[in-house]
Amino acid sequence: MPGGMVITGTADTGRIEAPVTIKAYLMCAFAAFGGIFFGYDTGWMGGVLGMPYFIRQYTGLQYPAPGDKAAKTAFHLTAQDQSLTTSILSAGTFFGAIIAGDIADFIGRRMTIIAGCFIFSVGCILETASTGLAVMVVGRLIAGAGVGFISAIIILYMSEIAPKKVRGALVAGYQFCITIGILLANCVVYATQNRDDTGSYRIPIAVQFLWAIILSTGLFFLPESPRYFVKKGKLEKAAKALCSVRGQPIESEYIQDELAEIMANHEYEMQVIPQTSYIGGWTNCFKGNILKGSSNSRRTTVGILMQMMQQLTGINFIFYFGTVFFQSLGTISNPFLITLITSLVNTCSTPLSFWMIERFGRRSILIYGAMGMIVAQFIVGIVGVTAGAPQNNNAGAVQAMIAFICINIFFFAITWGPSAWVVVGEIFPIPIRSRGVGLSTASNWFWNCIIGVITPYLVGTAPGDANLGAKVFFLWGSLCCISCAFAYFLVPEMKGLSLEQVDRMLEETNPRNSAKWVPHSTFADEMGLTQKGVAVVDDGDIEKGQHPIVSEKSAV
Repeated sequence: MPGGMVITGTADTGRIEAPVTIKAYLMCAFAAFGGIFFGYDTGWMGGVLGMPYFIRQYTGLQYPAPGDKAAKTAFHLTAQDQSLTTSILSAGTFFGAIIAGDIADFIGRRMTIIAGCFIFSVGCILETASTGLAVMVVGRLIAGAGVGFISAIIILYMSEIAPKKVRGALVAGYQFCITIGILLANCVVYATQNRDDTGSYRIPIAVQFLWAIILSTGLFFLPESPRYFVKKGKLEKAAKALCSVRGQPIESEYIQDELAEIMANHEYEMQVIPQTSYIGGWTNCFKGNILKGSSNSRRTTVGILMQMMQQLTGINFIFYFGTVFFQSLGTISNPFLITLITSLVNTCSTPLSFWMIERFGRRSILIYGAMGMIVAQFIVGIVGVTAGAPQNNNAGAVQAMIAFICINIFFFAITWGPSAWVVVGEIFPIPIRSRGVGLSTASNWFWNCIIGVITPYLVGTAPGDANLGAKVFFLWGSLCCISCAFAYFLVPEMKGLSLEQVDRMLEETNPRNSAKWVPHSTFADEMGLTQKGVAVVDDGDIEKGQHPIVSEKSAV
């Protein structure tokens, strides 16, 4: 742009974003592919833990003789080994997600995700090569760090580039890709379960290399987030990235108006949240009165609790330990097939959320989704301790339990599955967004890890285990009651708002009245960018707080 340009804003709240284009859909759809990592790793581990060859390889036990019920009952990994191999990935992702926020602010959103793909591949090599517990655990820890990078920054990247009118639906695509990953993993596991060699578990693990290659290669061709460049003071690069994201020429007034709004909001937030030191940047996430909806401490708390509540719905009990649980019911001849069916329900239900999240909003579907899960889970628990108890050998009752488990999955897939990620991507202001999303995602993986650690002991049958069996669904149902209350009292409605408008809404209303809030002004107008412009020089390297202001509105 020879000679530079001048960016001006608008006071019209309806003109702060360009119309939605097919290109925007396609870019977000590809970025959502990162959910495959999360889902596939969730899916293959549960199936592999029940594979006969894997159990023999990792325990040294011989295959039980036909008719030897005692040997068949004892033929499984110990609760300790199941806990370790499942939860260690989440431990890696916890730290990866926290670190990723800082790296994303330093090298950009795209390059952080690409780095995550590389780290994940290193871990995947070790997992594939393993023939014992030690190498498998190290591999899962390293792969987990890579998944932590990807899972945190994909949400950040998608939220920052998606158009406001369909942001919820597009970010929900991330959850859809998670379900596809789980389904693909279960398909591969189902195909290799009876192999009597290392291919039974190595093939499902090695398939993951394909996801890393596809995502990392494709991201080289996608633009960086414009909001990242604004945060770094590189305004010309921000303008070019916004042009690419919105599919508009750089001369477009839509580009001027949206970029001015992003810049004005950033300047406003920088006045409210001054950047001091590295430690100060982290402490900013917890500043302010937690009772005030717009404070950083409140936003960070909502993000962390949102991801905690999503995990405490108990959904990953089904996907991590479903095969083992179905085996324990006693009347299911092919638990791998039932696990595959639950994955199909999850995958086929999730697309409905694309419409629901923009039609009914984030807050409403979280509340009603929790109610649906409460009912389904208590029914599973009640049937499981009465007619469906293993000693009754009641196939009909067990089928009813499976049906309500699928209904529970349906409610999760259309509500808490996608909405938790959408809310986390929308609620933070620019200065703390990368760290806030990182902390929230780390919360998801922390509680994922906790569930992976304790669940084998909750449902295990060895001496000292709780041996809850189907009673564990009373626990998940009770926790869903807490999730419902959390959504009602603390989660605001952000449907149809730009990320900048979300900041203003949180200042002016409370969660219970947030759905009624309507934008009435723009940050660009309040910061004076409708009458004055911000000059963008050719190199775009403008330091924060040093944007030169010109006195009259000018076209690009």
